[in-house]
Amino acid sequence: MTATDDAAVLAANEAFYRAFETGDGDAMNALWSHRATVACTHPGWTAINGRTRVLESWSGILEGSRGRVACLEPVAHVLGDVAFVTCNEALGNNLLAATNVFVRETDGWHMVHHHASPVARAYVKDGPQDGDAVH
Repeated sequence: MTATDDAAVLAANEAFYRAFETGDGDAMNALWSHRATVACTHPGWTAINGRTRVLESWSGILEGSRGRVACLEPVAHVLGDVAFVTCNEALGNNLLAATNVFVRETDGWHMVHHHASPVARAYVKDGPQDGDAVH
């Protein structure tokens, strides 16, 4: 792992959120791996497997996302030719926790998995509070 790898993964993550924010289907298509198996879990959805199905799910989401999503506090974790980014997403008035997984391919880092889920407000800033149920 190098600072260069971290920066490249964070740049790929930023490209994902830029495509998401602007509703750019072509950019979203280019970002997802064409070689590796891909999957995605949107908030409240069951897991989606396969590139065609994943990109179909994004086509509808992108139309309603313009100007509504922001990536907060991304942190890259590079493990050789695989990396993941943990971050938070501000989507309208909602806060979500997200994990984005990338693989290194000949032309750079490409996404293979995105998972986002809502965050309980008690956990947002300081982690669990006294009296919060933890599972």
